[in-house]
Amino acid sequence: MAKESIRQRVWDDLADSGEARFPFPPHDRIPNVAGAETAAERAMATPELRDADAVKANPDAPQLPLRRRLLRAGTTLYVAAPRLADEAPFLELDPEAVTDLEAAPTVSHMDDHGRRVGPGAVPPLDAIVVGSVAVTAEGVRVGKGEGFSDLEFAILGELGAADEDTPVVTTVHDRQVLEAGAVDPDAHDVPIDVICTPTRTLRVDEPGPKPSGIDWDRIDDERLDEIPVLARLRGD
Repeated sequence: MAKESIRQRVWDDLADSGEARFPFPPHDRIPNVAGAETAAERAMATPELRDADAVKANPDAPQLPLRRRLLRAGTTLYVAAPRLADEAPFLELDPEAVTDLEAAPTVSHMDDHGRRVGPGAVPPLDAIVVGSVAVTAEGVRVGKGEGFSDLEFAILGELGAADEDTPVVTTVHDRQVLEAGAVDPDAHDVPIDVICTPTRTLRVDEPGPKPSGIDWDRIDDERLDEIPVLARLRGD
C-alpha cells in the first residue's frame, strides 16, 4: 500500500478510536497517542536505551515521556532543529547542565535549556529515537512524509555519529503497528530495530540496511538552500 494511504488510514483510525491525544487533530503530524508513557517505560527497559550515554531523539509529543526518562537516566539528548534550518542544526540537552528535567525536553523550552551545536559536535550515538505515523512488524517506518528523519540519520552517518550498528527505536500505539509486508521501503528509509508499544516490545530480526551517508542525487538546489549543513558538507 502507498505510504500516503497508510498515513491517512492510521490518522483516521486514531481519531475515530479515541486513542489520539493532544495536539489535535492527529493528522499531518507524528500523532500523540494514549499509552505513550507506558511505551516509554518499555523503551527504557531495553538495553539500547537503558545505559545510553548519547541519544538523538525526535521532538514530537508522543516521545516526550521518553525524552524525559532519558534525561533523568543521565543520557545526553540531541534534537534536530525544525527542518534542519539552523547553521547549528542540533540542540544538545546535557542532563548535568539542565536545571529543569521536566521542562527541558519540551518543544517550548528546549532552547532555554540546551545549546545549539553543529552535526560535527554530535558524538557517536548509542541509539536514535524516532517518531512514526506507522511501522510494520519488519521495521519499515512510515513518517509524516517530509523525509527529515531519514535525512538527519544520513547527515549523522556522513560524519560518523551513526552507522549500520546504531539501533533505531520507535514508540507507537499498538494500532500503529502494521503487518509485515504492508509497506515497501524506499531506498533512503531508515529501518526500525526496536518497536515499543504500551503492551509489547518488538525486536526486528532482520531490519533493512541503514544509509551510510547522504545520497546526493536526492538533494536538489532548493534543499541545499534551505539546509545550510548540506551545502557545507558538500563543500559549496
